[in-house]
Amino acid sequence: MQAAEKFSFELCKETADWLLGHTKQRPQIAIVCGSGLGLLADNLKNQESFQYTDIPNFPHSTVPGHEGRLIFGELQGKPCVCMKGRFHLYEGYPLWKVTFPIRVFKLLGIKILLVTNAAGALEDSYHIGDFMVIRDHINLLGLAGQNPLLGPNEERFGARFPALSDAYDRKICALALQIARRLGYASFVKEGVYCMVGGPNFESIAEARLLHLLGADAVGMSTAAEVVVARHCGLRVFGLSLITNKVTKEYDAQEVVDHLHVLEVSQRQASVLQRFLTELVGQLEWIDSDPEDKETACQNGT
Repeated sequence: MQAAEKFSFELCKETADWLLGHTKQRPQIAIVCGSGLGLLADNLKNQESFQYTDIPNFPHSTVPGHEGRLIFGELQGKPCVCMKGRFHLYEGYPLWKVTFPIRVFKLLGIKILLVTNAAGALEDSYHIGDFMVIRDHINLLGLAGQNPLLGPNEERFGARFPALSDAYDRKICALALQIARRLGYASFVKEGVYCMVGGPNFESIAEARLLHLLGADAVGMSTAAEVVVARHCGLRVFGLSLITNKVTKEYDAQEVVDHLHVLEVSQRQASVLQRFLTELVGQLEWIDSDPEDKETACQNGT
């Protein structure tokens, strides 16, 4: 049986019903925590936590820095659910399984998905520790025919051919950039294009040069597939990359990246990222108003 044939609406509903039956919380915001970025999940109020291994049909996280817990709770008074660890194609999961939680979130009643990741900088002006608000992405796997929407379309989630020209919600992005200015983070909060590759190896020099020529500012091994499914489901999406390393584009460079270094940078910046995203979640009620009105209100102390 092909991987795409194993996906079904009923499978997602079974998992969503199990979760709804084991918690009274009804989240509207879902947050996917990337490598080493689980501190945000730990700070939810009124927590209810489930190990991935206990949730029916859920994959198991196998990567260091991805703890493998689904945490329900409140952030800034808003009901949220956090994935403390995600899944990847390189772990051996087909993309329908990698993105399975996103469809479950839709059935839980989620309206907004926040996705974070650790990424390598292709853009020369980026520095280690910078944040990149994702304006758009290049889904190399999708361009090569590896797409989580392969197979029969499930109309109960969305239409056959979803548009991605608005994949990342522009109002939420604008709000995030304004929050960065207000918090004094503007010097290290950028806006750019994320590229998803399959991994698990880091990019060769020739590959890094190619990705930069294609217009990618940062590269990683997640996120784009989740965003494709989220938009197919009609969720609003905000994406944020933590720049954990500079991708080598020169043959005489001495730097060699490894996953432990990625986790070290993630842990160093985790508290700053937590503050940034906590502030964003707290102000999401402003996303349907004029972002300039929000900035003025903040300046006036309201």
